[in-house]
Amino acid sequence: MESLNQNFRGFETNSMATWPPHVTDNTTHGNIIDGELSRFPRPLRTFAAIVAILIMITGLAGNLLTIVALCKYPKVRNVAAAFIISLCVADFVFCSLVLPFDSIRFVDASWADIRSLCVLVPFLRYGNVGVSLLSVAAITINRYIMIAHHGIYSKIYKKHWIAAMIIFCWLFAYVMQVPTLLGVWGKFDYDMYLETCSIVKDDHGHTSKRFLFATGFVIPCVVIVGCYAKIFWVVHSSESRMRKHATPTIKSPHTPGRDTREIKQRRSEWRITKMVLAIFLSFLVCYLPITIVKMVDVNVKYPDYSKTMVSTVSIAMNPVKNNQSEETL
Repeated sequence: MESLNQNFRGFETNSMATWPPHVTDNTTHGNIIDGELSRFPRPLRTFAAIVAILIMITGLAGNLLTIVALCKYPKVRNVAAAFIISLCVADFVFCSLVLPFDSIRFVDASWADIRSLCVLVPFLRYGNVGVSLLSVAAITINRYIMIAHHGIYSKIYKKHWIAAMIIFCWLFAYVMQVPTLLGVWGKFDYDMYLETCSIVKDDHGHTSKRFLFATGFVIPCVVIVGCYAKIFWVVHSSESRMRKHATPTIKSPHTPGRDTREIKQRRSEWRITKMVLAIFLSFLVCYLPITIVKMVDVNVKYPDYSKTMVSTVSIAMNPVKNNQSEETL
């Protein structure tokens, strides 16, 4: 048993050697707030922990079922499904690796004293949120090209390009955090104001939190809003043209069948587009409040669990929205 413990300690030391120097000390630099000294009342913390656990269970089950359904049934296996699977994988990782620690920290934040966990948990938290937002943006771009530029759709969405787009979403979300991971632009450490591990100021007083939240939220939003503005215009113009030709005339006896097929195809694409719009609006409702707070209240003078809970609910909402996507796809 003693030799086994020595081997385990040796393995732990070797694995920690791959972390940046400021991580390998394995102790957080902030003072861990004891539950009795927390500025949040115990009933509120207990309630938040219960809600987080329920969200975790719902998110794990819902996202896993969605992934299995989209992979198993050929009828829903298309381009949009590939991006939805990427979205669900990110949410599943969030629920399985981040939410357990986020739920426990409401009642006992002692795990934050382990330096490697205090770096890994926020790194995964912000990374997976970024992947989720970028995946929604990628789905929106897919809908935009399908509806507004159908002629080039098959040229752009080949298997290797789809794989490259999904890989880009994951790499971009995590590479953006590398300076913080290395401690050169903010750092991952215990935040005594939030009473959890997050992005805090480095030794020079710098932090990447504002930049990451602005970039991770604003860029996908600009892309999504721009694409939807064009989609709405194209769909509106198309419906106007179809209404003019909906009634068959003597001069165009071939119109009914062709127009019917076009109308059905357009309606199908519009149902998918409305589904993606619902996903985006839910992200907007869930992430806009906490993004504004992170930008304005950097020092967390006015902490509020409700903002964190609302953003976390988005993870569990995706399977419900994706259930609609399976029907429309």
